[in-house]
Amino acid sequence: MYIYQNGEFVLETKARISPFDHGFLYGLGVFETFRIYDGHPFLLDDHFQRLAVSLKELNILFDLKKDDFLEIITSLLKLNKLNNAYIRFNISAGEAPIGLQTEAYTKPNVIIFIKPLVTPLVRTKKATFLQTVRNTPEGFERLKSHHYLNSILGKREVPDMNTEGVFLTNDGYVAEGVVSNIFWVKNGQVYSPAIKTGILNGITRQFVIELLKKNEVAFNEGYYLPQDVLDADEVFITNSIQEIVSISMLNEVEYSSEGKVTHFLQKLYDDFKSQRLWSMKQL
Repeated sequence: MYIYQNGEFVLETKARISPFDHGFLYGLGVFETFRIYDGHPFLLDDHFQRLAVSLKELNILFDLKKDDFLEIITSLLKLNKLNNAYIRFNISAGEAPIGLQTEAYTKPNVIIFIKPLVTPLVRTKKATFLQTVRNTPEGFERLKSHHYLNSILGKREVPDMNTEGVFLTNDGYVAEGVVSNIFWVKNGQVYSPAIKTGILNGITRQFVIELLKKNEVAFNEGYYLPQDVLDADEVFITNSIQEIVSISMLNEVEYSSEGKVTHFLQKLYDDFKSQRLWSMKQL
């Protein structure tokens, strides 16, 4: 596959980074993952905006504009003969002397990965609560950063691709999945952990919340215990690649894989992803 690296399109086997990149040495980097549907980057504006906020937090200066990015995506699709794809937009701090740096990073390392999407979509998975505790965010709020050890430890507990591990906070509250946000439904109302539990504010999470509001479905977020989820009528997880996935079993509790609210949201998502949506503000 061809990928993009710092102004060039190169075969993935030829890509190289410096061992002095502070993304490699100190984990200073962020990324966004999203899907291309029939040549269109779904919710690109929202991903791009979150990336910009994260880069500012890490003091990484970045001047690539959205139009430039769109040109790169178009070229990558053409080079790799793809129309539907997975994109990872990755920016690390770039090369600098060994040692912690406080001034801005001015020459970030920009890599855009692309790969074919696995089809058909997995619509149902199992889940289990993890023994590994969700770590606290690196800063004020969790970034989609290179700091992934906590998630890797969680994934090692549940290596099965068809099962999502669900973290609890150190205080025992429900947090999020290893690579997803979690929601559940009880008596027609939808619930999800609050951002202050330390979870990533996923773009698909935000999109689902907007869908709920637009369709006048009651939504609640806060601090919840595992039993609150186990007592639910439906449970589902979200991320930008898997979309909305129904949970059929959490620990030993079974749920309907055709839950009314989950199915409704999946249908809405399918409808909108075919409408070349740039931002959830268009809802």
